[in-house]
Amino acid sequence: MATKKGDFVEIKFTGRTNGKVFDSNISEDLKEIDPKADERKTIVAIGEEMVVPGLDKALEDKEIGKEYNFHVAYKEGFGERKRELVKTIPLSVFTKQKINPYPGASLIMDNNLVKVITVSGARVITDFNNPLAGKDLDYTFTITRIVTDDKEKTDAFFDFFFHHIPKFTISQDSVTVELHKQAEPIIEIFKERFKKLIGKELKFQELKEEKDKAEEPQQSL
Repeated sequence: MATKKGDFVEIKFTGRTNGKVFDSNISEDLKEIDPKADERKTIVAIGEEMVVPGLDKALEDKEIGKEYNFHVAYKEGFGERKRELVKTIPLSVFTKQKINPYPGASLIMDNNLVKVITVSGARVITDFNNPLAGKDLDYTFTITRIVTDDKEKTDAFFDFFFHHIPKFTISQDSVTVELHKQAEPIIEIFKERFKKLIGKELKFQELKEEKDKAEEPQQSL
C-alpha cells in the first residue's frame, strides 16, 4: 500500500547537510549529534507541514518498509538566508539578562535560536537565520507503518502543534481535551484542522480542579 497525503505515518530518518548529520531518530546516526541522545518515535501527517516541505512531498506515494534517499534543495528545506535577520543588538540587552555573548555562541532570544557572529565594543552582531537556512539537505528515510490508531494520531497532533500532550478522552465522534481555561481559544483555532486530520470533533473541557475551585463558595468577611 502506497502512502498518500493526509496519512499519519511513522518514519525512521536521518537528515544530513554536506555529509554531516543534523537530525535523526536512528541511534547510530544520533551519536554523531549527541552520544547521550535517545531514539524517539516520529509520527507525522503527510502534507501538513510537520516536516520541511521537500521531505513532506517525498513522503507521498511511498512503499512501507522501503528505504529512500532524497535530496532537498534549500528552498524546499529551511529556506534561504535573509540578510535582514542579521541584526546588531546593544550589549546591554545581554548583560541585563546576565548573558555573556561571544563569537560562535548559540543563544535563545524571543524563542529563536540566535548565533553570535561578533562582539565589538557595546555592539553584538547576531544571526537569527535558522542554522540550516541556505543549505541543501539529504534525507534517508523509511516509512515503517501507516498509523491508524486514533490515540496515536491525536498524540502526534498535540505533540507537534502544542509541544505537549494533554489529557484527553476519545469517543466515537469526538476527542475531548482537558486544559486550562486560557487554552480554550487555542483549541478553537485548531478544531477545523483536527477534524480534517483525525476525522473527529475536537472539544474543550476545563481542567476539573480549576473548575471545582471556581465553583467554591466565597467566604464572607
